[in-house]
Amino acid sequence: MTLADTRTAIGAVYEALSAETGVPIDLGAVVSRIGIPLEDELIHWYPAAEVPAMTARYRELYPGIAIPATVALPGAAEAIAAVRDRGGRTIVVSGKNQADTERTVAYLNLPVDEVVGGVFGADKGGALRAFGVRAYVGDHTGDVDAARAASATSVGVETGPFDAAALTAYGADVVLPDLLAFPGWLDAGLADGVFTTGFTTGGTPAA
Repeated sequence: MTLADTRTAIGAVYEALSAETGVPIDLGAVVSRIGIPLEDELIHWYPAAEVPAMTARYRELYPGIAIPATVALPGAAEAIAAVRDRGGRTIVVSGKNQADTERTVAYLNLPVDEVVGGVFGADKGGALRAFGVRAYVGDHTGDVDAARAASATSVGVETGPFDAAALTAYGADVVLPDLLAFPGWLDAGLADGVFTTGFTTGGTPAA
């Protein structure tokens, strides 16, 4: 829920999985937890022994059901353009697996420089450090952990499960209502010398 709105898309995959397996799944609960690793969500609905098989089946269903139902959030294209127009680079780092992260970015036609999938929370720090990320934008407390792990500025957006108070309390350096506010924040940071040309920012589509 940072660059992409996947609520309907992910809900539809769980609905299909529920229909196939006969296991009732509360889609509202699933959507409220978007962003956590897939296996951590599936354990709420299936015995641990079945989670690997359900993970595999979810990923089989995802491209055909979820990708066409995914939409870019307001300001996503503008935020990426703001970075590129000011001499920066962008990287998408997501808890979603690599293939579906790449499919999502391609489907939404987001002109990012790098895509890394399959990592969550502080584990994203390795990718962020590898690409020299100076600011990481995300909607989840796990994204604050990611920024901290990479010694990057943590920029929270309120388009996901956490509001400004929760993100601030968790340690986000700044919280924006959405990505529409990002270009203005970026310009202020450049003017204040927080960033220099050639900086890199990271953002993550919802997992």
